[in-house]
Amino acid sequence: MTIDISGWETRLTDEMVSRYSASGAWRGLTIADRLKDWASRTPDAVAIVDGETSLTYAAFYSRSLGLANIFLEQGLEPGDIVSFQLPNWYEAMIINTAAAMTGLIVNPIVPIYRDAEVGFILDDAKARVLFIPESLRSTNYVEIIERLRPQLPKLEHVVLVRARRDGYQAFDDWMSQADETKGTETLDLPTVDPNAVKLVLYTSGTTGVPKGVLHSHNTLGAEIDAFVHQRALTSTDVVFMPSPITHIAGYLYGMELLLACGMKTVYMGRWNAAEAVDLIARHEASFTAAATPFLAELVLELERRGGKLPSMRFFGCGGAPVAPDIVERASVVLPNCETTRAYGATEAPTVSYGVVPGDPIGLAATTDGSIVNHDVRIVDIATGKPVDEGQEGEIVTRGPEVMLGYANPAATAEAFDEEGFFHTGDLGFISHGTYITVTGRMKDIIIRGGENIAPKEIEDVLHRHPAVREASVVAMPHERLGETPCAFIVLNQGGALGLDEMIAFLEQHKVAKQKFPEKLVIAEELPHNAAGKVLKHILKAQLKN
Repeated sequence: MTIDISGWETRLTDEMVSRYSASGAWRGLTIADRLKDWASRTPDAVAIVDGETSLTYAAFYSRSLGLANIFLEQGLEPGDIVSFQLPNWYEAMIINTAAAMTGLIVNPIVPIYRDAEVGFILDDAKARVLFIPESLRSTNYVEIIERLRPQLPKLEHVVLVRARRDGYQAFDDWMSQADETKGTETLDLPTVDPNAVKLVLYTSGTTGVPKGVLHSHNTLGAEIDAFVHQRALTSTDVVFMPSPITHIAGYLYGMELLLACGMKTVYMGRWNAAEAVDLIARHEASFTAAATPFLAELVLELERRGGKLPSMRFFGCGGAPVAPDIVERASVVLPNCETTRAYGATEAPTVSYGVVPGDPIGLAATTDGSIVNHDVRIVDIATGKPVDEGQEGEIVTRGPEVMLGYANPAATAEAFDEEGFFHTGDLGFISHGTYITVTGRMKDIIIRGGENIAPKEIEDVLHRHPAVREASVVAMPHERLGETPCAFIVLNQGGALGLDEMIAFLEQHKVAKQKFPEKLVIAEELPHNAAGKVLKHILKAQLKN
């Protein structure tokens, strides 16, 4: 164990540093190093597109350096926390790289979070600076922070982005101040340890209190380097990023990936399938990673138009179950694109994705991809011992991109075993040598009369029904059996489905009768977090009430 400069206890050891450095996975680079390199090599290349705003690599570097100077002038020191609760705005990219230049730790907060979540995160992280919009859509963020501020003694600066208001600092004013005091290359920037914590990102809390996940420059660098190598990305690729940059996928692929190979990244502030098609076509985007609903809606929009997007060559999706049918339909409207399921978590960002060249392309639709950059085991949930290929168990993993731990050391101790494997809490199996298929969450398991039922197995079948747009299966209390499945279903427009028809469909697809849901709830929509995961605890609460 190591005490980080932030004061957090991490699981970093000298042996880990030696092993992953020797393998080349930990290169000792920060994103600040990478940005400086690309600003020197391709200063006039476009780095970021956000609506009508675009920044070249030279401008991106200059603005980041200017904000880094302001951070230092405000008395911030390496290990301090800078939070931002922003949508996909280019200002967040500048905040992120400026923090890396000065050894600060960034703490992205999902924009949909309100008082309870924001208050907990800012207090737990001990944030000194917070960047927010004044208001966005129906939310007034200033009102939220005014209610919370009395209980946040560590929070010194609240900075408004794209707004000004009496009593608050403004991002634009900070940047103007930086322009006035330019001596950019003579800044006395601190030396930044690439093994230090650089990101604390709180889990979505779908099963309880959010946990702060700690990543270093090296753990995240290992992830983006492996991804660039595996997908053969170059500076000619264009990233389209609709995923929230305050979640791990959006953060990595919308904020850091471009700096691994000098690409352009195009932001989308709020998801809209029609606008997404137009943006991808206009910028000839070639790569994206997004939540499952985004893929489904993009496919539907292209089918409606009778159009295709030939520039796209990789679409990785996850966060929620991906119906094989969607992946197969995507291959028609995205003809040059490898559309694949992927598996990962905030704690272990990308465990698997894609199909190894030479393997059947159908594995992209029927599995969650090939294991990359991770040492994965499937273990028996009762004994913890490894099981054979094809057998279901808990997915555990270790590798250079696995987190350094949680902000709470007790949670870290609980999540890792003595061999250094992170226990994901996810169920799955390995097939075809290196391919993972996720079958569910251990906490989602329905125990019906002593028999374990994985909801995802039922959900995958229900997603094949032509009337079903989205399905989620949860445990429902049962007087005699303890629990039994209940299906929540969102129908396609004009679709209809009753309990008897649903059961007949499951029977037709050879689902065991013990797994049949005993209740069907037709819903207008299901509750999701910003990463696209269904909030099953809300559905369970609805059943109890």
